[in-house]
Amino acid sequence: MGKRLAGIELGGTKCIAILGSGPDRIEAQVEVPTTSPEETLGRLRDILDDWHRDRGFEALGLGSFGPLDIDAGTIAATAKPGWTGAAVRDQLAGGFDLPHALDTDVTGAALAEGAWGRAQGLGSYCYVTVGTGIGAGVIVNGKPAAGLGHAEAGHIRVARMPGDSWHGNCPFHGDCVEGLASGSAIVARSGGSAGQLGEDDPIWDFVSDALAQMLHALALIATPERVIVGGGVINARPHLVARVRDRLGVSLAGYSGPLAAAAGREKFLQLSALGADVGPLGALALARMALEGSSKAQPSVSPVIA
Repeated sequence: MGKRLAGIELGGTKCIAILGSGPDRIEAQVEVPTTSPEETLGRLRDILDDWHRDRGFEALGLGSFGPLDIDAGTIAATAKPGWTGAAVRDQLAGGFDLPHALDTDVTGAALAEGAWGRAQGLGSYCYVTVGTGIGAGVIVNGKPAAGLGHAEAGHIRVARMPGDSWHGNCPFHGDCVEGLASGSAIVARSGGSAGQLGEDDPIWDFVSDALAQMLHALALIATPERVIVGGGVINARPHLVARVRDRLGVSLAGYSGPLAAAAGREKFLQLSALGADVGPLGALALARMALEGSSKAQPSVSPVIA
């Protein structure tokens, strides 16, 4: 039996608190609507306090919607009213004398796929979520890519399909990948959600093309062994995976040897094995990363992983 871990997945519309050690051992899971930072973080902290008092846990993982200032432990400039500057780390992890990790929810999801899903055994891979927004968790040599900040592949600017002059839906960049292919963009462009549109709707050409160009960039820059995709749009229309593979082949135009053949692209781009559970399991995966980091013989380094 694995050690008991606690996790929080902070989402734009709901948050999930989870207690357990992995997908086969979930002891408790509680959903909290995302309202104001004060109310939402307060309710989540009460849940963590109760679990810590009554059952105990050995590490805490925090996977949050972004963008994040991971060093400060806060949410950076966001379109979600009231949440810019929200002190996620202090409010949820402050006062607990145990290892904890804060990262984006999509990085947590990537770690979950590495621990229990399609990326098991791989050292470098990506998880891409296509939902209300678009994000990518990039894992390089077993660790989340970090530097200037966390990965924000959903905001890559891409070429437009011929004849497409729609302005896009991203409040920051207009026609970035998120502005063209996210669930919000689909609704803004067509008036219908991913689940309401037929598989032959022309909008899927625009969506798959933008996603393929993002994967083109990820393949040539991050060089992942595999990209796993999930999120509300993909879960509602899984036929998109095959369409994106085809468009990726067109975009690469034979340049990347391993992805030149359809069989290579099928192995490279795969649907999440964890489905809708990948988010809360990602928070547990972040807690596991924090616990593993704290067990290393590094007496001069804090066990807090940010």
